[in-house]
Amino acid sequence: MSGSLPSLTTDLTAVPLPRRPLDPAAFGDDPVRRWYENELGWPTVPASTAESPLRLRLGLRFDVLDVPAEAGRAALRHLAGPSPVAMRNDRMGFLVAAGSTEELPGLLDWLEWGTLALDLRAIGTGGVVQAPRPPAPAVSGLGEVPSGRPSGPGEDESLALPGRPEPGALQGAAVWLRPPEPGCEVEASLPTLSALGGDGGAPDLVRVVNTVATHCHRLRLRRTRQ
Repeated sequence: MSGSLPSLTTDLTAVPLPRRPLDPAAFGDDPVRRWYENELGWPTVPASTAESPLRLRLGLRFDVLDVPAEAGRAALRHLAGPSPVAMRNDRMGFLVAAGSTEELPGLLDWLEWGTLALDLRAIGTGGVVQAPRPPAPAVSGLGEVPSGRPSGPGEDESLALPGRPEPGALQGAAVWLRPPEPGCEVEASLPTLSALGGDGGAPDLVRVVNTVATHCHRLRLRRTRQ
């Protein structure tokens, strides 16, 4: 690793958006949207039809680092912390600080990953992702949803993530592996470039990206050999 750290070009400490008033009529009969917008203060894109999923707007409260689930699962073994992580089918999404999408290309170059074709991307302003179903019992009446938590006592949650939908789970639905905590501002838990060399508060985006990129590269080599 050489050179100087890419400059921070975006404001990663934006003031959180205000929560909407608690008005049931504003959300109709959608308890999931009500949970995201009222409990977390996260902007959503309402479902256009009864069959389409609720989506979360990116670039306002957070961006998403999108990687293959196999690489993400391996990376989580080395990345402790409270930052939320979601999974949908064979992709895993790490929530990172808003503005990280613009920083990622320069950061990968600085970490000497820039010349490799890694299956890794960041999604930010203007993007959306499917909203994972809230963890039970945050919203009642949704049924059981795989949470990624281990069944055995004393196991690390990040070491026992679901590899495929459990019986009864909705195929293609996003699920939380590390769900956000209502009442806590998400920004304080997200990996950010400004945390490099800090006092141990917010996670370090450099370490997260380097760890995820390493496992994406190992997955690429393994698939090439196969």
